[in-house]
Amino acid sequence: VDPITLCCSIPGKPNKQLYFDRGNHHEFVSLVKDLARPGEMAQSQTFDFEFTHVEKPYESYTGQNVKLRYFLRATISRRLNDVCKELDIVVHTLSTYPELNSSIKMEVGIEDCLHIEFEYNKSKYHLKDVIVGKIYFLLVRIKIKHMEIDIIKRETTGTGPNVYHENDTIAKYEIMDGAPVRGMKQFLTPPVLIFNFIFTGFR
Repeated sequence: VDPITLCCSIPGKPNKQLYFDRGNHHEFVSLVKDLARPGEMAQSQTFDFEFTHVEKPYESYTGQNVKLRYFLRATISRRLNDVCKELDIVVHTLSTYPELNSSIKMEVGIEDCLHIEFEYNKSKYHLKDVIVGKIYFLLVRIKIKHMEIDIIKRETTGTGPNVYHENDTIAKYEIMDGAPVRGMKQFLTPPVLIFNFIFTGFR
């Protein structure tokens, strides 16, 4: 049996898959413990270990272009090649509600054809919130087949001039079928994380 060294570590890092930075890893936390001195292992052995007060400043995240993960890695260092096993650790950060969450009012349309006004009861929503709002059709001179609300996840990666955006539609909800009629009222689950200005994700 080759002489071996056994160690256990907890790294935390995002893996960026951008075409201009493919395979680049940024490690923001790492703890290592040596579990056995160099020597020989001829039979099964059990090693106890403990990591205390591990800083986990960011949430786990898996996106289209980037992945932030914490994991436990056990490594046996050998003369020729190492033996390595990893176990992912999922981190979720409890967020606080924003102190200021004002309503939103927007207007969109096509000149002389369509004029729509939107109202939402607040600007930030929890994943379990209900979206409450109103839509006013002020001018309709085109044929409308249906109306729907899309929930879109937006992922921003890169820094400086190398900033890229990826939009992914999570869900679609049809709230109107056909054209609106006069006097009709149409009554109508947000930030994920920011890692060191390298990427952001929103829903």
